[in-house]
Amino acid sequence: MNTIRLRLRLCAATLMLAAPLLTPAQAQVPPQPGHHPAYLHALTDLRDARYFIEHRPDGYPLEERERHALAEIDRAIDLVQRSAYYDGKNVYEHPREDAYPDARGRLRRASELLRKAREDIAQEEDNLQVREMQLHAIERIDESIRLTESVMIDRERYGDMRDRDHDRDRDYDRH
Repeated sequence: MNTIRLRLRLCAATLMLAAPLLTPAQAQVPPQPGHHPAYLHALTDLRDARYFIEHRPDGYPLEERERHALAEIDRAIDLVQRSAYYDGKNVYEHPREDAYPDARGRLRRASELLRKAREDIAQEEDNLQVREMQLHAIERIDESIRLTESVMIDRERYGDMRDRDHDRDRDYDRH
């Protein structure tokens, strides 16, 4: 009987000593289901928007604002991928595009996809580790929307000018 009590006390002491060592391991457990944005859908929309901005059907080079919008989208994609990874999502999964608006042109389509991606990312996030990246991604997407829509409005207002010097006269490269 004494050996059983001794073994129980030894096990209890071992557990008490091992408890602090178990805590960091528990921090590595993937997050439990909660409120997380639709990062994977946003990634699909961002990639598609990037494609529409990058591929001009007329073959002319991209304007300065379009190149800047692509850089902002690339930064947003990086932030969203990292956020999805830290949220325990499979970043290699590529769900189908979930925005099907009637787009007249490639820039209008890109703008709609960027707005849908922003909506997906701006959902409530309960993972504190990811909130800052989420906010930075939203800022990048907002800047991409602003640049894309400024080009789109100029093209609708003035037509597709072949002279690209008008972008250099304006201060579009803020970052």
